[in-house]
Amino acid sequence: MTNLITAEGLKKLQDEFDYLWQVERPKVVQGVSDAAAEGDRSENAEYIYGKKRLREIDRKLKHLGSRLKVLKVAAPPANPHSVSFGCWVTYETEEGETRCYRLVGADEFDVSQGMISIDSPVGQALLQRKIDDEVTIRRPSGELVVYITAISSTKV
Repeated sequence: MTNLITAEGLKKLQDEFDYLWQVERPKVVQGVSDAAAEGDRSENAEYIYGKKRLREIDRKLKHLGSRLKVLKVAAPPANPHSVSFGCWVTYETEEGETRCYRLVGADEFDVSQGMISIDSPVGQALLQRKIDDEVTIRRPSGELVVYITAISSTKV
């Protein structure tokens, strides 16, 4: 897994960590404490759920904390001539369908937002390619041939 991240992606992860640590976890700890004070914990649904939620939060905090320590912010080149980390790349399929994606690290990919991981098969196929290159993307559903039509450091 690549340890690169965009500045926006790092801020989003840090904000999530801070929210969990400063807001969510104290709220759940208080709820568990209140539920425990009610007596029998073995049949206390609020206590059982609260402890489960606390374990989930702690697991997420541990994961985020370890990732935040190793991530390196990388900015896209100002005027990219080939596809690289942080770039927006637009391609067209043989059927004329156009797609635009930003290549980001594994910690921030979100296909619905147009962000794909540079570690993914699509990201790997596009890396270092130039405008007008024909690229074959190998996917589980079969190969897809695309033509790169634009590369930019900002969304077009």
